[in-house]
Amino acid sequence: MRWKICCLAALLALCGPVLAVDLARVPLADGFDIPVGANGKSYYKARGVRPNGHLGEDWNGVGGGDTDLGDPIYATADGIVVFAEDYRLGWGNVVIIRHAYLEDGDTKYVDSLYGHLLDFTVRVDQLVKRGQQIARMGNNRGQYDAHLHFEMRKNITVGMYRSSFPRDWSVYWSPTEFVAAHRELRGDSRIVSVPINTFPNSPPPVIAVRKVETPIQTISQARARGQIAGSTSSGTSRKVVPKKTSPITSTSGPSKSRLFTPATPEKKKGPVRHPLFKVNRFEDMKVLGYE
Repeated sequence: MRWKICCLAALLALCGPVLAVDLARVPLADGFDIPVGANGKSYYKARGVRPNGHLGEDWNGVGGGDTDLGDPIYATADGIVVFAEDYRLGWGNVVIIRHAYLEDGDTKYVDSLYGHLLDFTVRVDQLVKRGQQIARMGNNRGQYDAHLHFEMRKNITVGMYRSSFPRDWSVYWSPTEFVAAHRELRGDSRIVSVPINTFPNSPPPVIAVRKVETPIQTISQARARGQIAGSTSSGTSRKVVPKKTSPITSTSGPSKSRLFTPATPEKKKGPVRHPLFKVNRFEDMKVLGYE
C-alpha cells in the first residue's frame, strides 16, 4: 500500500501545484448505484458521455421540464466528500465524492461528481454511505430544465479544472457502465487510507481540444436501451433507503467549505438567460465576473 501512495504522489507532482496530499480513513465501497430513482419516481438518461464532448450523464425526470426540481440525489457508493460548493458559472452547486473499491485484489479510487444541484446537505471531509441523500436536483438558477449532471472519474486530481485534463476515457468512466460493472463488491467492512486534497489550488494549463457534440435522446429511446432508473426500471437503480448523515472525520483539519442547508424550491418563473462569453473554460468565465 505504501508504494501505491508514493506512486500517486509522483503523479500529482506532474499535474501542477496542488495542496499537500493528506490521507483519510474511508470504508471500502460495497457497490455502486445510479444516484436517482430511490424515491419511487422514474428518470431517464437524456445525455451520455462522449470523448471531447459531454463528459458525464444527464439524468432527467420522465415528466420533463422542472417536474423533478427538488428531487433527492443519493451517494452512488460509500465514500468521502472532497468538494461541496456553489461553483456558479455553468455548474451551480456541485458535490464530488471519492470512493475506494476493490478490483482484482487491488484498491482503486474513483470520484463521482453531482452537478446543477438545488442545494446539498454534506460538506468536505464528511463520510457518506451508499444510498444516503446528499442533495436535491436543481436547474442552476433556471439556466436549464432540472436534471442531474453525473460524472465518474478515474483521475482523482481533476476537481473543477476539466479543461486542463484529457477529455477522454483516460480520465472518465461511462457512469452507467461503471455502475453496472460494480453494482456489488466485496467491501468486507474494511477501512482504507484514501488520498484527499489532490485537486490543483490554481488553474493548470488548458489542454486545447476540438469539442464534439453529444446527442440527446428521448424518453422512448432511453426506455428501449434500458436506461430508465426508478419505479419502472428494469434494474438500472437499486431501491435504497436514505441513511442518516455520517459524522465528519478527516486527517486534514476542519473544512473551509460552506454547508448549504435544504431550502423549499421556489416556483419557476421562467428560464434565466445569461449573457454569453467567448471563453475556453469555466475559470475564464469566473474572471469575467459571470454570475
